[in-house]
Amino acid sequence: MSFKDSKIVIVGTGNVGATTAFSIINQGLCERLVLIDMNQEKAYGEMLDLQHSVHFMNRNIKVQVGEYKDCADADVVIITAAAPMDPNATDRLTMLAPSKKVMKSIIQPIMESGFNGILVVISNPVDIMTYYAWKLSGLPKKQVIGSGTTLDSARLACSLAKLYDLDSKSVEAFVMGEHGDSEIVAWSTATIGGKNVADVMSDNASRTKDETFEKLRKETIQSGWEIFSRKHNTSYGIAASVTAIVKSIMFNENRILPVSVYLDGQYGLQDLFISVPTIINKEGAKEIVEIRLDPDERKALEHSASIVRSYYSALQDI
Repeated sequence: MSFKDSKIVIVGTGNVGATTAFSIINQGLCERLVLIDMNQEKAYGEMLDLQHSVHFMNRNIKVQVGEYKDCADADVVIITAAAPMDPNATDRLTMLAPSKKVMKSIIQPIMESGFNGILVVISNPVDIMTYYAWKLSGLPKKQVIGSGTTLDSARLACSLAKLYDLDSKSVEAFVMGEHGDSEIVAWSTATIGGKNVADVMSDNASRTKDETFEKLRKETIQSGWEIFSRKHNTSYGIAASVTAIVKSIMFNENRILPVSVYLDGQYGLQDLFISVPTIINKEGAKEIVEIRLDPDERKALEHSASIVRSYYSALQDI
């Protein structure tokens, strides 16, 4: 996959879609960026704004408003469109019914265009919507990826880094499972500068204070709601995390990220999409990395998977 003739399509130009578009342009990930939205005037306004920003970028990326037929030769299609978030919601799963309707209206015209690239789903509840998009699309499982817990893992890394006054990129800790209340942290393999996180917390008790694994996990889950309750959306973090996923696809990076992918026996789980560390490259989800979870973590992952799977019955009209 070369930069020449490369194309990314974003479906949905709300806060997340527009911010993702800017992040992609800022990092120069493609030659052409196409915006699709039911509200064409909004899409057109975003296109003009983005075109002006290109003047200051390193690459002359072409930004345009498009239609679903433009997905035909796209390398990646990113779906950000979803039902409006209920400000009183306390669980992303409450968005299932309205988001399902939106997803169905999007996937059909994408596939009718002849699209055969990588589908990246951001729409919440992301694990269920990614499974639904895969079922509707008929694409090979490796070509459908949900943003999953990529951002959750970054949020956890930021929290740990703040405790010990470090760069968050010195933290490697995977959040796995559902992007939601049942997500787990693979603490047994988490490290800071190569040192086990449990040892770091123990050896730096004056900084750790009363933080525990469970408190950090719950803070990670709550952090998105902390943002949403104040600005009524989250956009920068998710846009950056999706850009990292797309960058690994477009530049064939083989980067390992915790994304929502199809499990076919890995971790003892079958026929569902949840987040696990995965090698991402031009093929999409190239390979799932099975890290060694301790017994409690594996049990928690199985519980998280069972929650996600329990909602599949609501998708039976596929």
